Amino acid sequence: MIGYLRGTVHTFGMDFLLLDVNGVGYRINFYHPDLLKVDEEMLIYTYENIREDERTLYGFTTLDEYDMFVKLISVKGLGPKIASNILMNTSVEELVGAISSEDINYIKRLPGIGTKTAGQIILDLKGTLISRLDNDNKVVNERIIDVEGALKSLGYKPGEIKPVLKELEKEEGDLSANEYLMRALALLYK
Repeated sequence: MIGYLRGTVHTFGMDFLLLDVNGVGYRINFYHPDLLKVDEEMLIYTYENIREDERTLYGFTTLDEYDMFVKLISVKGLGPKIASNILMNTSVEELVGAISSEDINYIKRLPGIGTKTAGQIILDLKGTLISRLDNDNKVVNERIIDVEGALKSLGYKPGEIKPVLKELEKEEGDLSANEYLMRALALLYK
């Protein structure tokens, strides 16, 4: 499975992105054209949906969005297209809040979601959504969380990742997620 792709935006539309990765163009279902610029380098987390007659990539800019997508498609009767539509029309934080507070009216206002599906989302996901807050109630650096997910998807074990994340937290300056990832890989290869 393809965990993420780093490349240059070749072209995009309202619901797709063509990402040039070393001369190979990957077509990715991507629903945030406002985040894209042609010829800009990007790291896109991907979910590869494989069916008998089709292979499709769905793309996300954060691991939180990716994680929510995976949780949504685990809900009975909810496929990747509807899950993408949900994430296109709400933020992960708002959706987590609606699920946690059992706000069925908020969820059923999302495109493609009726009362039965909204109830199923709450039933299946309530209690499985973990807030990414540390013990002091401070928000953990989202970029470092992204790096943690990327390292897990590359097959690194939690015991290998934890010391690297502690080192990254000591880094001075405002590094991008890509810079944190490159630094983490350098630390792992030492």
